[in-house]
Amino acid sequence: MSLNFGELEKISRRLRGQVIELSHQAGTPHLGSALSCIDILVSAYWTALNIDPKNPNDPDRDRFILSKGHAATALYSVLAERGFFSKEILKTFAKAGSPLPEQPAPHSMPGVELATGSLGHGLPVGLGMALAAHINKKNYQVFVTVSDGECNEGSVWEAALLAPVLKLDNLTVIVDYNKWQATGRSNETMGLDPFKSKWEAFGWDAYECDGHDLSALITLMKKRPAGENRPRAIVAHTVKGKGVSFMENDNNWHYRSPNAEELEKAKKELGLA
Repeated sequence: MSLNFGELEKISRRLRGQVIELSHQAGTPHLGSALSCIDILVSAYWTALNIDPKNPNDPDRDRFILSKGHAATALYSVLAERGFFSKEILKTFAKAGSPLPEQPAPHSMPGVELATGSLGHGLPVGLGMALAAHINKKNYQVFVTVSDGECNEGSVWEAALLAPVLKLDNLTVIVDYNKWQATGRSNETMGLDPFKSKWEAFGWDAYECDGHDLSALITLMKKRPAGENRPRAIVAHTVKGKGVSFMENDNNWHYRSPNAEELEKAKKELGLA
């Protein structure tokens, strides 16, 4: 799609309002995590991905996996905004029998590629999708967004070791590096830093950027790997709870959902009320 940055920023604000509304409506957690990855998803779904919402199972489509499935409200809101399904269905989020469970189920709705409630599986499965493209001589790209806390999982690093050996230059991992996990700071839990250097040491073309700078994200997502047949890693520095002053960098919003007053206050800050 061809949209200018002003239009993309408006979409990001609207989506932030939507995920806050969903958290309030359903009383579900992980709001801060959903807000931190919105700009990554907007950059992917509105500029980088070769997709057609009217043909979601096209075998030649690019694949996007939100491996941090606890941020499902961000994925559902993006897919609805992009036209994969009606926004009306968002009203059923996390209700019994809804096709939009609290964490994604595979193909529960068009555009949902994988069950990602259990962390650490998105990158290995994305690797398999990228390998399948090579074997079948397809040209599609595979993008996987993981959380920094998810990088505690050994399966992430097993995939990171294997992808360069398989020369998967059609595989991109984007780390939503908001510096928090469920109960504390990410680098106080595991030694992630120097994060970019770790990916480079594993044989990836690695980059860093402000994860809320749409221009930087789009440039990197569209950039082809500089190395020979190497996968690509983008360490996107983000802010948990991004967009709402009283939620930013407050890890209470990993588990809290907003009350009616907080919902309205957040909407006003986002220019939606």
